[in-house]
Amino acid sequence: MPEAADQALDAPTQQSVAAVDLGSNSFHMIVARIDDGHVQIIDRLKEMVRLGEGLRDDKSISPEVAERALACLERFGQRLRGFEPGTVRAVGTNTLRQVPPETGFIEQAEAALGHPIDVIAGREEARLIYLGVAYGLAAGAERRLVVDIGGGSTEIIVGLGFSPRLRESLHMGCVSMSQRHFADGRITAKAMQRAELTGALEVRPVRELFRRARWQKAVGSSGTIRAIAAVVNAEGWCEHGISAESLTTLKDALVDAGKTSALDLKGLTEERQPVFAGGVAVLRAVFESLGIQHMQVSDYALREGLIYEMLGRDQHGDVRERTVAKLCRQFQIDQAHGQRVQSTAQVLYRQLIGPWTLTNPEHPRMLSWAARLHEIGVMVAHSQYQKHGAYLLRNADLPGFTRQEQMLLSALVLGHRRKFPAQEFAALSADMQVCARRLCVILRLAILMHRGRSADNKPNPKLAADGDKLTLSFPDDWLAAHPLTQIELEQEAERLAAAGIQLSFG
Repeated sequence: MPEAADQALDAPTQQSVAAVDLGSNSFHMIVARIDDGHVQIIDRLKEMVRLGEGLRDDKSISPEVAERALACLERFGQRLRGFEPGTVRAVGTNTLRQVPPETGFIEQAEAALGHPIDVIAGREEARLIYLGVAYGLAAGAERRLVVDIGGGSTEIIVGLGFSPRLRESLHMGCVSMSQRHFADGRITAKAMQRAELTGALEVRPVRELFRRARWQKAVGSSGTIRAIAAVVNAEGWCEHGISAESLTTLKDALVDAGKTSALDLKGLTEERQPVFAGGVAVLRAVFESLGIQHMQVSDYALREGLIYEMLGRDQHGDVRERTVAKLCRQFQIDQAHGQRVQSTAQVLYRQLIGPWTLTNPEHPRMLSWAARLHEIGVMVAHSQYQKHGAYLLRNADLPGFTRQEQMLLSALVLGHRRKFPAQEFAALSADMQVCARRLCVILRLAILMHRGRSADNKPNPKLAADGDKLTLSFPDDWLAAHPLTQIELEQEAERLAAAGIQLSFG
């Protein structure tokens, strides 16, 4: 790893961590050893699964491709035996973003791998890609344009140092472009032109934004770009990286070959051949649209970004915390009130860790963030603001958060008042449903304790649980002195009863 990466970390302990990237074309895994701040990659595994090829019209995965993917994950899982929870980060990208939870494929994949799999949004993928590329480059003050071509999406990012400034995920990749324009294996001049125009149309909405970003160096990551660089270098068309001229020469060579099966290019592997033309068309469209003359190639990408993201959450601050703080400012949330609700929610949470088996270290974080953000929808409209807030949190680009985390945060905010939204929790993954319902109950009670919004209203109740039976105990005569809270607790008990939760208090 470059010196800049080593200096950015100062962990005093040694541990092994792993990152798994479930892409639309390939599945990748890296294992790294962290020793006194130094990151050493000790193992790399890669299999060309082509998950995107198996995506059917109903967004399920075809049986033969699903079998191929699960077999790969079982092999990865064998390598990960003995890794403690929290030391493996696995993410799904474009294809898995489209697979509905009800298909059960994610649960099967998690069972095969032996670790949770997070599905991340396109712009979150872009952020992690940039993080990995940035740590793999020598320190520099120039603005960088980073391009990553996957099987189903292409991420483009402009950043400075380790901070991405612009991020975008485009709906095109080497697999999807090949399926659309070169499905029969024929590579004609007309098909290549239409593929490049398709790519240009995808870039067009953000073209000027990225052109005006004043980037000084273009860097490419991903297997597609590395494969293109390997060919143009081996053929002698470009000495280092990829030049615009060498890319044109490569395009002409593909058209001259006429068929995918007839490609005979130095540096091109057999497994890359079926999707190579689509990848070249995507990169040509990006070069032309953004005015790239030369691109440096990086060996680091999403999976390396995952490794540094894992370390960052422990050592240099969780990016999710910065995202929540920004949302609080952006939507002018009453942060003092949110902090009071958060404090009470944590007090109640700690009393139920044992009885409700709330042992996941992410639970208190998600509860705290939901407490601070529960009024985010007020800026849209006060009427049914919990619904507005839930929509914002479910659909916004939230750096650092996975899709599953956004769904949980959205469900907690939706459920913090009025009717308990049982259906919303039923839509979460099976292993998350029970804990999500319980976190929501804690949040509702914490908010109820602070309905008067007074900084002096601190009842410090005791909360006990026996399954879905809750007992809330207050100091002597406190409820008698606060009749409004008593009425609200009676109403809350009725709402929770409809969801199968029994609340008694006194």
